[in-house]
Amino acid sequence: MQIIYDNIVFAIQKYGGISVVWQELLERQQKAASMELKYIDVDPAQTKNYSRLKLDIAKENVCEYIRHYKWLRYLPVKINANEPFIFHSSYYRYCTNPCAINVTTVHDFTYELFVKGLKKKIHTWQKFSAIRHSDAIVCISEYTKQDLLRLMPNVDEQKVKVIYNGVSEAFHVVGRNSPLKQLTFPKGSYVIFIGRRDSYKNFDLVVRCVAATSLNLIVIGSQFSPKEKEFVNRFLPSKRYQCLSNVPDEQLNILYNHAAALVYPSSYEGFGIPVLEAQRAGCPVIALNVSSIPEISGKTPLLMNELSEEEMVAKLSLLDNQELMQTVINEGLANSKRFSWEKMANEYLELYQSL
Repeated sequence: MQIIYDNIVFAIQKYGGISVVWQELLERQQKAASMELKYIDVDPAQTKNYSRLKLDIAKENVCEYIRHYKWLRYLPVKINANEPFIFHSSYYRYCTNPCAINVTTVHDFTYELFVKGLKKKIHTWQKFSAIRHSDAIVCISEYTKQDLLRLMPNVDEQKVKVIYNGVSEAFHVVGRNSPLKQLTFPKGSYVIFIGRRDSYKNFDLVVRCVAATSLNLIVIGSQFSPKEKEFVNRFLPSKRYQCLSNVPDEQLNILYNHAAALVYPSSYEGFGIPVLEAQRAGCPVIALNVSSIPEISGKTPLLMNELSEEEMVAKLSLLDNQELMQTVINEGLANSKRFSWEKMANEYLELYQSL
């Protein structure tokens, strides 16, 4: 059986969680070599996507290169074939060929719940259309599956399978004397906020609560906009925070290892890979007890039951309890071992074979 992978996400993103998941999946399917793999691909000489640049895809395995992606990304894919094949898109496209066995991976319903206007309408139309035309639908958590069945009650639940994402082996506990590149804060004196800073990520709450403690703050993501910088400066002096962009996994692992905690109070996550990265690096995680987070993080006294300054400051105060934190670290390490990219790829392969 032939699998055609649609690498459209590498054209849409420069970097991002879905790109990472897709790269990890393709790498392992290439190693498995149990099916013939073909690709609708971006030109590796022109892409700036970090995940695509890690992949080695032979030109002879490319069906076509993606052109004019800004509008083609929203349209179904046409492929000439007379024999059945599996079509799996990285971002909500399906193939119109009647021989195609379409597989769609659903990462979350962020657009449906937190975005408004035309952008939401276009995204939802595309996503729902791909799901309706799919022979198999993969959700990355049980919570995402429940969202899918709630928002699309006519979907056949028998077509839906939960396959968890993994976590990179680059994240691990290191010696406490590891060098702290780009870091001006002593170990244990800072917390980390990582990722996008959309409203549902509650970054503003993190800034206010860290300001109420003696902790410093490292923000990992895009550089602050002038408005964001003005906001942060209202609560924290410049010597108490640092914003880092394009941090490689090796350095991020060291930052996790020496942090007091990752603070990740997102109101909605389809999965939450940073939670597992931190746990695998021996870093406690303060997060909100909603959406997929408890499913992924496991039980921990650092889960917030409400989104408030009082609750977050109370959780931050627990970081001083060394005995409790060692228990949290040990349980986090054990929990993170439930997830791996190898396990994810094997479950996809089993799904392909069943189709």
